[in-house]
Amino acid sequence: MGNQSLRIAQRAPATSATQRSGRLGALLLGAGQITSAALSGALTQQAFTGAALGEILCAQGAISEEALFDALAVQFGTTRVDLTRVQPDMRLIDRLGAGFCAAHGVFPLARAGALTVIATCEPQRFHLIAPFMEQHLGRLSMVLCRRADLHLVLNGSRKRHLALAAASRSPKRESCRSLGAQWLTRGGIAMLCALALALSAAPIWAFSALTLLALGVLTVNTVFVGLMGALWLHDRRRTRPTVSPPPLRPVPVSLLVPLLKERQIAQHLVRRLARIDYPVEQIEILLVVEEDDAVTRATLAACDLPATMRILTVPRGGVQTKPRALNFALDFCRGSIVGVYDAEDAPDPGQIAAVVRQFTHSVPQVACLQGRLDYYNPHTNWLSRCFTVEYATWFRVMLPGMARLGLALPLGGTTLFFRKSALIALGGWDAHNVTEDADLGLRLARRGFRTDLLNSDTQEEANCRAWPWVRQRSRWIKGYAMTYFVHMRDPAALWRDLGPRRFWGMQVLFLGSLLGVLTAPLLWAFAIMLVGLAHPWAPVLDGAAGTVLAAGMAGATMVHWAVWAMGVWARGDRGLLVWVPTLSLYHALATAAALKAAFEIVTRPFFWDKTSHGHSPEPTTDLEFTTNGARRPVLAQIRAHGA
Repeated sequence: MGNQSLRIAQRAPATSATQRSGRLGALLLGAGQITSAALSGALTQQAFTGAALGEILCAQGAISEEALFDALAVQFGTTRVDLTRVQPDMRLIDRLGAGFCAAHGVFPLARAGALTVIATCEPQRFHLIAPFMEQHLGRLSMVLCRRADLHLVLNGSRKRHLALAAASRSPKRESCRSLGAQWLTRGGIAMLCALALALSAAPIWAFSALTLLALGVLTVNTVFVGLMGALWLHDRRRTRPTVSPPPLRPVPVSLLVPLLKERQIAQHLVRRLARIDYPVEQIEILLVVEEDDAVTRATLAACDLPATMRILTVPRGGVQTKPRALNFALDFCRGSIVGVYDAEDAPDPGQIAAVVRQFTHSVPQVACLQGRLDYYNPHTNWLSRCFTVEYATWFRVMLPGMARLGLALPLGGTTLFFRKSALIALGGWDAHNVTEDADLGLRLARRGFRTDLLNSDTQEEANCRAWPWVRQRSRWIKGYAMTYFVHMRDPAALWRDLGPRRFWGMQVLFLGSLLGVLTAPLLWAFAIMLVGLAHPWAPVLDGAAGTVLAAGMAGATMVHWAVWAMGVWARGDRGLLVWVPTLSLYHALATAAALKAAFEIVTRPFFWDKTSHGHSPEPTTDLEFTTNGARRPVLAQIRAHGA
């Protein structure tokens, strides 16, 4: 490598971003690589999107990537290098940091006398980061390389460094990894022993205390849910003026799609994401796949991926979670906006344009936009109907109400969009948290950032099988519990960061939901009195106290039914209203999931219980999406594209 680097340095002396041989368009036109019509069209597109001219020409198929880099080499007075055929000096990479190299598209090759040869796939931006690199490497000599080669070689040569960084990216004090598996195991065992001791020493008193706790939690949760419903009714009566969407000013967008063991869903995903309506030169879609996931890699290899999509392989690590994969991919993103989709998602084709518009016209404190999730298989069976009702209520009633009150929003795992700068400042995701989304919502709020809601739908597959549902819900409950433990280690600091309103809102959202599912069996126990069985409180409830308790529990049930019905009404599927009362039975499954979650907190706190997809057939009717109040079917377009 030494002699080759020296030759490269001699042919390509240090250069800034100054264009040494004229503009790129003129170079390509003079070399006969493009026509004047193609150049004119690309310049018009550039005026709209602001993308680099070469990327536009490649996206339009006017030139090949090889021709583009040949022209860029002439333009910047340098040469090209094939990274796959050179042996870099790893010490130079470590001086800059593998994450820095990935994020800025640079790759130190070797020292050549007083110069350090640096390969880059973004020569237009090289001068912006050159001063920083010169502090660590001295004088620089720039050469060009392909982006795909840079990522391939960097990932291959420094994948362990990148994997370790992905697992520990978030600050330790804000991460579940600081709790430690042993601490969680010992704490869980201690709590179980204390509960068993109390029940054995004073069973009636212990049972009564737990029952009073269950009634208190039910009261708080019911008041909170009722308040969200009241806010929805109030806002529904308000008439909002029709406002035309502001003009689109495209910016680079990176979409991350973490995949794991996706045999059935991968081909559908590629087809759905290919329908996104956004300038192709300003969007990239990273299909993030684990190194040892042969199933997904083989499935994607059989797919004809569009130019906007590429596969990013995540090296093996101590934990294998979705947030670790997202952390790894973050450094490889080019976009100033980073979005996250799940494998089963079918987003509205106009969603990315809506995201860019909303970010463009939002204050800088808005670091995240949460889109709305819906399901394309609500009528598969009873479980999918209840799942759809639950999510319709969450995204159409509960989240808007919480946003209206200024509470910290627990994010969903998909249809999330971030300002990349804020995400990096935050330390990315907690790689050890199995509900990294809810945790990230709290961390955003604690740092002074804001999450706004995006009026746009993403359709996905509702979990419609009992055991997979329990496995998925147990992961959510476990993650909620661990998130609560992490943030409540220093309640005073949490109070200072969030303020009183958001602090108490966090208690209701996290602690209230956890205690609600764990103490629910104590409330069910009152039903045994209806069939004449003994209950410890039977003597006390034989009279007015029993009437008050029954009326209160019935009233709480009615409040929940009413708010679930509001969610169904807002969704526009009146046929689901008849199933609303059955959600009381549906939520009984959550207690089984909570018991599984409690067991895993003690035994496998960082285990990611994968949810499988692709069990419902493709819908035979057009999917309906909503963006900014307008509904339109697009599945016919998706099927036509796939054909």
